[in-house]
Amino acid sequence: MQYIPNILFIIALVAGIGYFTLNIRKVIRNIKLGQKVDASDHTSERWANVFRIALGQSKMTVRPISGFLHIIVYIGFIIINIEVLEIIIDGIFGTHRIFSSLGSFYGFLIGSFEILALLVLVSVIVFWIRRNIIKIRRFWKSEMKGWPKSDGNIILYFEMVLMILFLVMNATDVPFQEMNNGNVVSKYVASMFSGTPEGTLHIIERAAWWLHILGILAFLNYLYFSKHLHIMLAFPNVYFGKVVPKGKFKNLESVTNEVKMMMDPNIDPFAAPAEGATEAPSKFGASDVMDLSRIQLLNAYTCTECGRCTDECPANNTGKKLSPRKIMMDTRDRLEEVGKNIDKNGEFKDDGKQLLDDYITREELWACTTCNACVEACPVSIDPLSIIMEMRQYLVMEQSSAPAELNVAMTNIENNGAPWPYNQMDRLNWKDEK
Repeated sequence: MQYIPNILFIIALVAGIGYFTLNIRKVIRNIKLGQKVDASDHTSERWANVFRIALGQSKMTVRPISGFLHIIVYIGFIIINIEVLEIIIDGIFGTHRIFSSLGSFYGFLIGSFEILALLVLVSVIVFWIRRNIIKIRRFWKSEMKGWPKSDGNIILYFEMVLMILFLVMNATDVPFQEMNNGNVVSKYVASMFSGTPEGTLHIIERAAWWLHILGILAFLNYLYFSKHLHIMLAFPNVYFGKVVPKGKFKNLESVTNEVKMMMDPNIDPFAAPAEGATEAPSKFGASDVMDLSRIQLLNAYTCTECGRCTDECPANNTGKKLSPRKIMMDTRDRLEEVGKNIDKNGEFKDDGKQLLDDYITREELWACTTCNACVEACPVSIDPLSIIMEMRQYLVMEQSSAPAELNVAMTNIENNGAPWPYNQMDRLNWKDEK
């Protein structure tokens, strides 16, 4: 009977980690549906970005208040979770605070954890107030309805409960309080339980202990369904982020190959395909998630829906339909839909849908000014503009579909070598005008 708690703990631990692993493998599979990208260049610069942007949170602090609070939560969760190692060892082997033999160093660690837990709790409450009472504008945009709105609050409640359980667990642990080593915050919480029988305190401590570790496992598995998957994906996403100048657009390899073929005098453009050739002509641009690169799909899963990109977008700020955040959310939603299709059928079966039109409208795409404000604003190097541009390329080059003004400009470029409706021979006529 004495081993039943240990067995139950091991079952919960294996089930929690196993389900998380299963879902992460789905994420990896879905990302691999995208086109391969060679990101072996600028290795030192990529690692520098990881340490500066992902680890150092440099782009978060552009907005000092939210940036500072986020750093507290970020550091708090990383450091406090070191304590989970002790819980796992205690849960498996039936020990109690196995690292307490470290003496004063253990007290320093637990004391640091408790201070951070309190700071995280305060920060999360401030975040909740900003989101639900102050109602900061970027959290109440049209795309932040239903699940995206609820998800933000659920995460905050998770964090509040986990921090409270950690402090209550320490406060009601009688041997730990009697050690008076590291209980810098919990000793004040313990005073709330003064007069409570020791047996009752033990029950509360055990309940808080179990709820804390089960809550962590639940939180771990909730990440897959939540925008907070960025907790893990931000680091690889920043590594694979854009390292060339933001204004530099990618040359489509399919277009380059087409031009090379046209310029090659040894190729007959009217010749029939070689016998046995099965390779289909390359597609220009992107109309669905499978046409996007793996980095762009990683971007979609990494997006935390903070809305800084949309907040900075001049098109959105002037009432246009475009929201860079929605572009990323739609890409992720479509990718998840494709993934469920594969789960159901073993392979992707055409469902009559695509990212273009069914998720992202043409009005949104053409509202973009390509100013790169969204790319600059993102704290984790997400690039919504690259998706917008590839979908525009598909519209123009595959469907000959573009706004009338753009069609006129392109026709003029083709005929006159410039976007204006003037013959090349007439360009200097202005100098003769009196």
